[in-house]
Amino acid sequence: MRILHVVHQYLPEKVGGTELYTRALARQQAQQGHTAAIFTPAIAALTEPAMEDGVRVYRAAVGERGATAVFRHTFHHPQLDRAFAAVLQQERPDLVHIQHLMGLPASIVDQIGQASIPCVVTLHDYWHLCANAQLLTNYDNTVCAGPNYWLNCARCALARVGHSAALPLIPAIAPLFGYRQARLRRVLANARTLIAPTRFVAQIHEQMGIPAAKIQVVPHGIDVPDDLPPRVPRRAGLRIGYIGGLSWQKGVHVLIAAVNQLPQEGVTLAVMGDTAVFPDYVAQLQQQARHPGITFTGRIPYEQLWAALAALDVVVVPTLWYETASLIVQEAFAAGAPVVASQIGALQERVREGVDGRFFPPGDAAALRDILNHLLADPARLDQLRGGIRPVRTIQEHFRDIESIYAQSGS
Repeated sequence: MRILHVVHQYLPEKVGGTELYTRALARQQAQQGHTAAIFTPAIAALTEPAMEDGVRVYRAAVGERGATAVFRHTFHHPQLDRAFAAVLQQERPDLVHIQHLMGLPASIVDQIGQASIPCVVTLHDYWHLCANAQLLTNYDNTVCAGPNYWLNCARCALARVGHSAALPLIPAIAPLFGYRQARLRRVLANARTLIAPTRFVAQIHEQMGIPAAKIQVVPHGIDVPDDLPPRVPRRAGLRIGYIGGLSWQKGVHVLIAAVNQLPQEGVTLAVMGDTAVFPDYVAQLQQQARHPGITFTGRIPYEQLWAALAALDVVVVPTLWYETASLIVQEAFAAGAPVVASQIGALQERVREGVDGRFFPPGDAAALRDILNHLLADPARLDQLRGGIRPVRTIQEHFRDIESIYAQSGS
């Protein structure tokens, strides 16, 4: 089968869960004998597609873009339209798998339909429902229940660009978000199948009017190396880790507030994430960190992830938004590290309370502190949680389910 993946950004320029997933899936497909290609906007482009681990990657140059330009390009971007048309002509795929369309014109889905090519969409986040993609408001940092005549969407957009006080503009801007939703609902309507990584994500989309019959839940799998590093032997104290994005909605400040209140002897927290994406927030975190065991390592290369996880006693996921899957939970489990997580969204499908991890209320630093203190004082409890970890779902298992969906969608 010839498969073309479409993703809003890609490695090495951007590194995130969607990008890593797209690479892993396309690589696996190529290894299984399929022809896999990726189309993505990029800051800079190559004159020829790059062959990366058996996958052709087409990068269409769009330069640096701010949030406003990315939003605007949903409606119109002739250059990307032309670039995609050329790739569609060259690859002649049997199926197009849309991973993410942020910053890409929705009209490329019209091209796919006009060419009578079946299309599937993975719901990596809530972008088709929310211009922020995370159902988290910019004006008060609360979880959003969805559009309210798109007035709240307009208010959110004004807050994002620094014009929170321009409330009289809200009624004038709101119809633009209504039009956006209509365009993106059409994208979802034209897809043969919508793939949700968790039941929670499926339910959110169903609650906002997406037909349940069109959504299939396919849990993510991860690419676990055959030669996992051995766990670093336990020692007195508690080795805590955070791995992921350093942005407000990830709740890293909640974790630091909790660790600040732990004993200084023997407790460490390694904060692993790119410090350059949201430098103001990172500066606040560094100023907030008073515990001598807190270190900021920067983003670690993916090939070093497993060694980093092997050196941790526990991984904390302190998110404040509706995470859709959180691959780091699966990766932590694969490395034998229990997880302490916010009790919110899809994380409740990933972690089992008291079995392989613990939950705390989102944003509650005191509750998180108490859990970490308990694990510090009772190392046997950590061993019990580690013993409760089940084998993780692999990318090979995930691939088989995706291949089945392709077969159904292409018929």
